[in-house]
Amino acid sequence: MSGNSIYRSHNAAVLSVAAVDAPEDVPSSYLDEQLAETLDRLGLRPGMLENVAGIKTRQWWPEGFSYTDAAAEAGRLALAEAGISPDRIGLLVDTSVSRARLEPSSAVSVHHELGLPTSCLNFDLSNACLGFVNAMQLAAMMIDAGQIEYALIVDGEGSRDLQLRTLQRLKAPEATIADVMSDFASFTLGSGGAGMVMGPADRHPDGHRFVGGIGRAATEHNQLCQGDMNRMVTDSRGLLLAGLDVAEIAMKEARLEFDWDDIDHYIIHQVSTVHCDAMVQRLGLDPAKVPLTFPDRGNIGPAAIPITLALHQENIARGDRVMLMGMGSGINAAAYELVW
Repeated sequence: MSGNSIYRSHNAAVLSVAAVDAPEDVPSSYLDEQLAETLDRLGLRPGMLENVAGIKTRQWWPEGFSYTDAAAEAGRLALAEAGISPDRIGLLVDTSVSRARLEPSSAVSVHHELGLPTSCLNFDLSNACLGFVNAMQLAAMMIDAGQIEYALIVDGEGSRDLQLRTLQRLKAPEATIADVMSDFASFTLGSGGAGMVMGPADRHPDGHRFVGGIGRAATEHNQLCQGDMNRMVTDSRGLLLAGLDVAEIAMKEARLEFDWDDIDHYIIHQVSTVHCDAMVQRLGLDPAKVPLTFPDRGNIGPAAIPITLALHQENIARGDRVMLMGMGSGINAAAYELVW
């Protein structure tokens, strides 16, 4: 039974999607140099990040630049591109994994910085790397129900502090091969901001229709990747294999409900060469239809899908079908269709 895992929208559209890059390039060679003594002591080769994961560089925000600053900057850009004034936003959702505090929410800082109205419902939504697309579904439901006119979804991610702490930990003389492998995924992370405005399709015929999609859970795998802002420990192979299994199940079920055999663009969550190649092969996707951003930006968590969409949108023609799809540690998988 599909139950609530299948969702269709009736009157929601994406009006704009915007990306903001962090300014400081941090090449993988720099991380190799920092870990040279540890790698040599343990008999490990440098270059895994670029040669195996396919990540040449990632970005850092300057010291003192907050995650909510990144989210607000992306939100401001999305509002400008959509031509929607802040006082018309009825819902603000911040989906950032990166956060400097437990409370209050990150959304309240973004709400204040953008000058959104007091009537605007605002909160955080967290679901690992799927938070942004989950927020899109939530916004679409509220637009369909007539509860709001416009929604603003934002995300701000930063890897600087986590990666510096990881370097410090792995430089220690007691660091082991197991430590390096379990912390390896931390170095694949990147930094950036994403913003999106959604609104009613019937009032915005030039918008990009949010058709609907599917979500599937495999939460028995919730121990495979666990992290906070100090450390992220990952069973990378186990996470990949379990994620591919649930993604394949979701797509098989979705194809019974949606005509998803003729998609023009696949905007997938960006992790690494291994992850993207495996997803393309398992789901039978055309790799020419899968734009990649991770080689120059790394894995930007829930911002990866909207950032990739924003950077690729100039290549999308009117009427093209666009699939947003990914997996989040925990594990959840999701896929949603837009008609451009």
